[in-house]
Amino acid sequence: MKSALSAMFVLATACSTALAQPDAAPRAPGIESSGYVWNQPDPDKDAALAHRPDIEQGKIAYEICQGCHQSDGSGRADAIYPSLAGQHASVLIKQMMDVRAGRRDNPKMHPFVGEWVVSVEEVANIAAYLNQLPISLDNGKGSGNRLERGRELYENDCASCHGKNGEGNATEFYPLVAHQHYAYLYKEAVMIRDGERRNANPKMVIFIRDYSNEDLKAVSDYMSRLTLPAGTRQP
Repeated sequence: MKSALSAMFVLATACSTALAQPDAAPRAPGIESSGYVWNQPDPDKDAALAHRPDIEQGKIAYEICQGCHQSDGSGRADAIYPSLAGQHASVLIKQMMDVRAGRRDNPKMHPFVGEWVVSVEEVANIAAYLNQLPISLDNGKGSGNRLERGRELYENDCASCHGKNGEGNATEFYPLVAHQHYAYLYKEAVMIRDGERRNANPKMVIFIRDYSNEDLKAVSDYMSRLTLPAGTRQP
């Protein structure tokens, strides 16, 4: 009961604070800037990565995220909110901190990850909580019409970073893409190709810069259908 009341208090306080925050999201230099370095050191990100997380506190802090990402972290395919359950904690921390600092533009998310809402430690706690949640197997898929082309593109250009089974790489901050919603994968791939996701890895931009929309749909559909081997648990 005490835990539930604490969660409700955190949610009410965070939401009211976020809604009361009038300032627009900051805009830090991104891939469009000369000298851009992907995943460069950042004091808040580095502090969150070094923090020893508390999963129970992460569950409480995650209350402010459930409206979009669902209580089980499965996201929403229809609203293009990504599945976060099972994602690498390092990836989650990086993306939250990139939104917070303005390296990644996400006006909807920014009010809920600002320093006036969640501390560095809470960011790390949320990431650890999400990482240990079971991965949803009911993610959104594409049409399935060009999976062979998607497989070809993935194996040629994507598997070296994201892994044969879409498992990603926590140490290198490469996200798990298996079981992710097709619509989200496609939207982000278009933004990365077109320079609109400003915290993109330049290596990925090079790999997909000549992809047509149909190619991006094909590889996104293929990724959405990747499955982790039984018993795989992401660190």
